[in-house]
Amino acid sequence: MNALYELIVIGAGPAGLSAALEAWNKGLRKILVVERAKEAGGILMQCIHNGFGLHYFKEELTGPEYAGRFVEMVKNTGIEIKLDTMVLEITQERQVHTVNTQDGYCIYDAKSIVLAMGCRERTRGAIGTPGTRPAGIFTAGTAQRLLNCEGFMVGKRVLILGSGDIGLIMARRMTLEGAKVLACVEIMPYSGGLTRNIVQCLEDFNIPLYLGHSIVDIKGDKRVEKAVVMKLDENRKPIPGTEMEFDVDTILLSVGLIPENELTQKAEISMDMRTKGAVVFENRETSLPGVFACGNAVHVHDLVDFVTEEGQIAGRGAAEFVLNGRKDDDSDDVVELVNGNDVGYTVPQKIRKNSFEGKVGVYFRVRSVHKEAALITVKSGDREIYSVKRMHLAPGEMERIDLTPAMLSDVSGQLTVSVEPVKA
Repeated sequence: MNALYELIVIGAGPAGLSAALEAWNKGLRKILVVERAKEAGGILMQCIHNGFGLHYFKEELTGPEYAGRFVEMVKNTGIEIKLDTMVLEITQERQVHTVNTQDGYCIYDAKSIVLAMGCRERTRGAIGTPGTRPAGIFTAGTAQRLLNCEGFMVGKRVLILGSGDIGLIMARRMTLEGAKVLACVEIMPYSGGLTRNIVQCLEDFNIPLYLGHSIVDIKGDKRVEKAVVMKLDENRKPIPGTEMEFDVDTILLSVGLIPENELTQKAEISMDMRTKGAVVFENRETSLPGVFACGNAVHVHDLVDFVTEEGQIAGRGAAEFVLNGRKDDDSDDVVELVNGNDVGYTVPQKIRKNSFEGKVGVYFRVRSVHKEAALITVKSGDREIYSVKRMHLAPGEMERIDLTPAMLSDVSGQLTVSVEPVKA
C-alpha cells in the first residue's frame, strides 16, 4: 500500500521549505519534502555572498545563512524530508514516483503537491556559440559551486558572456580569489542583472561591461586560449571591423535561467511559453487540481525573499485545498491577465476574483529599459482599474503591483497590464 501524505513538496530550496512550513502552520501534519541533493537549502548553499534576506528577515544574510534559518524552522516541526532522492514522475492522480539508494523505487499518494524544483542554467549548446570545444568553458553557476563548495579555482584569465546576476557575482568572486576578469560581454543593449550587482561586482572592480556585444569565436586546443568578441548591430549581427581578441583560459556563461519543469510537462499541466513555467492561479494552483507551483519553477526571480513569499502562497493554497476542497472554478469568476505594451509576462496568469482576501501580488517584467518615469496600468477593456508611476524599470528587475478584490469586483474576461513612458 502506498504511503499517503497530505502534502508532498518537490524541492527543498527556499520555495519548497517555505511552502512546507506555511502548510504546517495552516494545519497540515503529514508533509513530505523530497530533494535530489544531499542537503536541504537549494542553490543558496553555494551562494556565499551576502545580500539575502533584506525584505524577509530585515537583515543582510549570506545564502547559506538564509537557507539555514528555514532548515532550522523545519526541524522544529514534524515535516519529513527525504534527501538524495530523485522524483521521476508525478501523475494526474497526485502520485509521486521517487527513487533513492536506501528505499529504492517508491510511489507516494498525496492529497496535494507543491512543485518547487527551481531552475537551471542555459548552456553553451543552448545558445550555439561558434568555435572549438576546449576545456575551460563553464556556466557561471557551475563555476560558483566548484569554487565556493568544492574549493577548485576554475581559471585565472576570465571572460564572462552574459550579464545575469550569477555572472556579475562571479566576476567579483573570481577577482577576489585572484583571477583577472577581463570583461563581461552582453548581447543585449542593457544588462540582465540587478543594478546593485552591476555597481558592486563590475564598476567597483573596474571590470568593463560591453553591451551589444557577443563572443563570435572561441579558440583553443585542449584549453581555451582566446575569445573573439564583436559589436552587434540592431539585428544582432556582428559589425565587421569591431573585433576584440581576449587571451583567456576560462569563459563563464551567464546567459539565462530556465525553470525546471520536466515533471510539470509530463503531468500535462498547462504551461506558459513566456515564463517556461506552469500557468498558475493567484494561490499558485496549476491546471491540475491540488497541484501547486512556486518559486523559480514558475518564473525566474531576482530575490530569494520573493521566492519565499511565493512558496508561502503555494503552501497556504495547498493547505486550503486539503482542508476545505478546491476553490470554485466558475469561468465568470476567473480573470485572465494578458501582456500589454512592453510587458513580457505576468504571474499569476489567472485570478479567481472572489476567492481571496486582502490583495494579490502580480509579478511581471518589462521588455525594455525605462530610464525616465513610466506608468504601469491595468485595464479591463478600455477602463483603467489601477495605475502607478515608477521612476526606473528594467528587464533585469522584476516588478510587482497589488490588486484588491474591490478593483476586480466588476471585471470579467481579461485584464491587460501595460507600461508606457510618462508623457512630458
